Amino acid sequence: INAEYMGEHKIKMHLDGARAWNAAVALDLPMSELCGIFDSVSLCLSKGMGAPIGTVLCGSREFIERARKYRKMLGGGMRQAGVLAAAGIYAVDHMYERLAVDHSNARLFASEIERLGLHLCHTVQTNIVIFDLGSALTGKMTCEEFVVALKEKNVFMGTVSATTVRAVTHFGIEEADIRRVTAVIADVIKSRSS
Repeated sequence: INAEYMGEHKIKMHLDGARAWNAAVALDLPMSELCGIFDSVSLCLSKGMGAPIGTVLCGSREFIERARKYRKMLGGGMRQAGVLAAAGIYAVDHMYERLAVDHSNARLFASEIERLGLHLCHTVQTNIVIFDLGSALTGKMTCEEFVVALKEKNVFMGTVSATTVRAVTHFGIEEADIRRVTAVIADVIKSRSS
């Protein structure tokens, strides 16, 4: 992104920061540096941060006033939102630093599934692991069947395509859970190999 060019031509930039918290932790950057070149930023408080719902919208005073106006016009206001706001404040104050644990768990999971013969599609940088079934299950099970078999054992992942699966680590998933999930995947592979 060429912020200087954007500024010269008065082009506004917005960051949909659904996973900006994770990116900042992974890059070891303060949020102000990660988001500083943007005119506005939305930061999700539920993905990774553990709040039940919520997004923080950041920008100039004028931008926020316009956003509030449009929110009201479109019926987006909430009454008694203090409890949810408290959860969001707690997330910012307490959950940000622990995102590194999610990243560590994702790297552990990645190494474990590679050991089982599954192949990573990308280097794990945050809390998302995308992999294909590799030689361990090629021709023996589709990704959809794999995800359904995991779900039957209380392990939830999603398909990205016909050949790839996506797993996400988050608050509430600990190293012991990674070991359990790895054992479940090993059982699924074994059941299809026999």
